[in-house]
Amino acid sequence: MDDLTALRELRADAPEPGAERLAATRARLVAGTDRAANRRGFLSLGRPMVLAGAFGLVAALVLTFVQIDRTGGIGDTSPPKAARYASASEVFAQAALVAEARSTDASPRPDQWQYRKSLVRQPNDDSGAGDTTEEWIRYDGKQTAGYDDGRLRISDLPPDPGDDDLSPQRYAEKLRELPTDPDKLLAHVRGDRHWIDLPVEEGATGAREDPDARAFRVISVYLGQQAIMPPKLEAAMYRALGKIPGVGVEVDVEDAAGRKGLGVFREAGGLDTREYLILEPETFRYLGMRVLWLRDEMSGSSDLMFRAGSVYSTAELASGIVEKAGQRR
Repeated sequence: MDDLTALRELRADAPEPGAERLAATRARLVAGTDRAANRRGFLSLGRPMVLAGAFGLVAALVLTFVQIDRTGGIGDTSPPKAARYASASEVFAQAALVAEARSTDASPRPDQWQYRKSLVRQPNDDSGAGDTTEEWIRYDGKQTAGYDDGRLRISDLPPDPGDDDLSPQRYAEKLRELPTDPDKLLAHVRGDRHWIDLPVEEGATGAREDPDARAFRVISVYLGQQAIMPPKLEAAMYRALGKIPGVGVEVDVEDAAGRKGLGVFREAGGLDTREYLILEPETFRYLGMRVLWLRDEMSGSSDLMFRAGSVYSTAELASGIVEKAGQRR
């Protein structure tokens, strides 16, 4: 099993929106919805541990934008508000330079723990509070931990044989096997037959996900991982994103915590939603994801499922390597 086969089963453990259609929408970005026995879900939407420190290199860059006034509604597939767009080529070029300048952290010990705190907001959640979770997993994948009714509970995980080992340690090894040349990386994520093929349209017969859509989705998943990522590989991912047709960057896209970042998206006709990979504007660290409904989505002919402007979003609030379960950074 190669790295993309492993990624099929990786997924954030955030609760899914209430509709099957939204689950399919999110799958296009994060590639699968199963937690796979609670082990795989921890790794899917975090951030590489090497992303640390501040880089004040793009303040002028994000001010280079065009503003387009658009309104959303039935039949309109534009964002339902005024949007500002940065130069995608400049953003990815700068992001690659910042990534290459990061230091390579020493590998964690097998008995250390990977910590993650995340927030999810559902489109039909009237409370506005969202759902916050905290999780720990041993770096060697032998145990997981989390709070239940205020009590920290640690659970043993049975070992996965051979290449089925999806511990943070093993996943970091799989990342190091990826090519660091942007063109080779792009060819890899476009053409790997083990990755999930998604229908272009719901109910379409024989229509499969096109290679550019797959490339954007796979790289988005990689950039959301918590496993340690080599700086050259991260830089190659940004440069590869810049080579995918239709990929753009919107300014001031909010994650579930209200933080404004650079929303990386791929423009494609006929979609009810736009899906964003949100990056911090200076460090280019992963902040979260956002799904925006561009037009009203109906169930059948008359039932409104999601109104244009509805939003599903996540936020990565904290992550890092700690010495024991229950410890926070």
